[in-house]
Amino acid sequence: MTHYEIMFVIAAALEDSQKEATIEMVKGIISNGGLVTKTDVWGMRKLAYPINKKNEGYYVVLEFEAQADMPKELDRRMKISENVIRHLIINKDEK
Repeated sequence: MTHYEIMFVIAAALEDSQKEATIEMVKGIISNGGLVTKTDVWGMRKLAYPINKKNEGYYVVLEFEAQADMPKELDRRMKISENVIRHLIINKDEK
């Protein structure tokens, strides 16, 4: 299993229940073939630059272990989600 980290920004205009549902959706995708080891919710932050005319976002960082094909599927699903503004997946084992 490889160690990965995903950081994603959820739209600030969503209700708290929708934000939590989005986080749980991402955890569910990872749990299909991996294991979430750490969840770090940063909360509301100002974006460095406007994205789709939005200036704030709800930041979440997840650390997880998964097989090599998981990040590709996770990336595909994050692009489809309307609640996620941006995301970034990194391989923590790669130096």
